[in-house]
Amino acid sequence: MNPFTTHTGLVVAMDRANVDTDQIIPKQFLKRIERTGFGEFLFWDWRKDENGVENPDFELNRPEAKGASVLLARRNFGSGSSREHAPWALEDYGFRVIVAPSYADIFYNNCFKNGMLPIVLTEAQVEELFQRAAQHAGYRLTADLAAQTLSDEHGLSIAFEVDPFRKHCLMNGLDDIGLTLEHETKISAFEKHHTHLAPTAD
Repeated sequence: MNPFTTHTGLVVAMDRANVDTDQIIPKQFLKRIERTGFGEFLFWDWRKDENGVENPDFELNRPEAKGASVLLARRNFGSGSSREHAPWALEDYGFRVIVAPSYADIFYNNCFKNGMLPIVLTEAQVEELFQRAAQHAGYRLTADLAAQTLSDEHGLSIAFEVDPFRKHCLMNGLDDIGLTLEHETKISAFEKHHTHLAPTAD
């Protein structure tokens, strides 16, 4: 997993509340076992019509959203089923930061495990960001995880909270496997010791 320290990226504003994981990555695309390759199916039912043709009015399909890596959304983002494919799809598409007033708990936790920073702000702060995104073409935000600030190029700076353990893992690129490998020396010593003590067969 790539470490996250700071990220500056183009913002795409998705003015929708209660975006669930079945909209983020519909169930018919969950057959893959790899973590990669899901980005092309992100928000499929909104991005495409029944014939697979792109909907030009959908937020991600607009020309000004090309290359966006910061997703601005409304409350309860990532609700619904607990599929980890949802953050896989968002990350594979190119998103590194999500900003919303609230998230589903499992989705929120899965974002950190997959190298993305989900930032929680108040409804009023999120509304201000929506207004700024509408006012400024090519609106960009910078997320500084060490300083725990979100800022733009127009004088805005907002502090956000993040759990210290999740912050440590994200800044050091540690997923569950990486956390285990931090203790590799102790694990190896334990295994060596217990292998030595194991009884031998007659």
